[in-house]
Amino acid sequence: MDSWNITARLDELRTQGLWRELRPLDEANGVIVRSGNREWVNFSSNDYLGLASAPQISAALAEGVAKNGGGSGASRLVCGTHRAHLDLEEALADFKSTEAALTFSSGFAVALGTIPALVGPGDTIILDKLCHACLVDAARLSGATIRVFPHNHLEKLERLLRTAKGRVLVVTESIFSMDGDAAPLREIVELKSNHGAWLLVDEAHAVGVLGPQGRGLAAELGVDQQIELHMGTLSKAFGLSGGYLAASREVIDLLINRARSFIYTTAPPPHLAHAALAALNVLRGEQGDALRKTLHRNAQALKTALHGLDVSAAILPLILGTEAAAMAASQALNASGFLVPCIRYPTVARGSARLRFTVSAAHDMTQIDALKQALTEYRAASFAAPADEPH
Repeated sequence: MDSWNITARLDELRTQGLWRELRPLDEANGVIVRSGNREWVNFSSNDYLGLASAPQISAALAEGVAKNGGGSGASRLVCGTHRAHLDLEEALADFKSTEAALTFSSGFAVALGTIPALVGPGDTIILDKLCHACLVDAARLSGATIRVFPHNHLEKLERLLRTAKGRVLVVTESIFSMDGDAAPLREIVELKSNHGAWLLVDEAHAVGVLGPQGRGLAAELGVDQQIELHMGTLSKAFGLSGGYLAASREVIDLLINRARSFIYTTAPPPHLAHAALAALNVLRGEQGDALRKTLHRNAQALKTALHGLDVSAAILPLILGTEAAAMAASQALNASGFLVPCIRYPTVARGSARLRFTVSAAHDMTQIDALKQALTEYRAASFAAPADEPH
């Protein structure tokens, strides 16, 4: 074991302020979470519409288990494809206005299966610098040439498109997971079209939150029909787990035959697909519209305490710089009854450690006002601290 330097590597993480550990919860009831005898209001979950604990989703899960049991029994290509999977995929394709869709066990699995199945050696992948780790890892796995443009830097993207070789795939998120800002999708769509490239847009943090019926930022901007690959997740606004890729029928057929993270894994339990279809019906209906209205009201209310933010959805970062400053702020809010873990390198760049607040439609204004007060008090105490203490 010593030859692997495990102890030294762990000590280095502690020294650099990058040590992480699991944070088990004994109970989660909406935005209220408990562990032992402690209780917090959760401002770190991606359950944007509060569906994870919604009665109709719990009922759909129970109904799905009663109908199909607890597991799928095999991979999708063996005997693990149940009618619930196909019903969900047909509904997702209709929702995203594509010919077909395919579901995966996670959003990470979507990226790892899709990108290497479509591009490889001799091709080029052009990524926004702030793309999620799953997109970066998938690009590396593909063997294609990887080019990276500075975050939302359209001029650099155009220069990279001019010199790209082979099949060219541009990859971006619509709403970025750590900063909460939006990609300039209209301009990116125009650039990739001018150069004959394809575009993959990960709408993980936009589906259910933005656009007509919650269909995402691309639909809100009216460019969804000009995007070849629509990636999304079932683990955020849907309140469940899993991921999907919506595209042409031919692309989906290729993924069924070539996406390794789809082929070589047990299919997601059919009761999850059954419940995801119920969640999709909520997203698309009047209840979804009402939840989005509440979510955006809550996000706007919290923005007032985080000056200078230009974000489009429910992710509100407070960049503090050093790991020590972010950890101190997180611990202070924890002591005040709020769960807001700090985000540090390598999730974000060095020097940009932060608190990442996420707002839900399940929060009420009393909870948001209390968080704003706790932030005000922490800032006052921080500025009053001696110079050698973290700010």
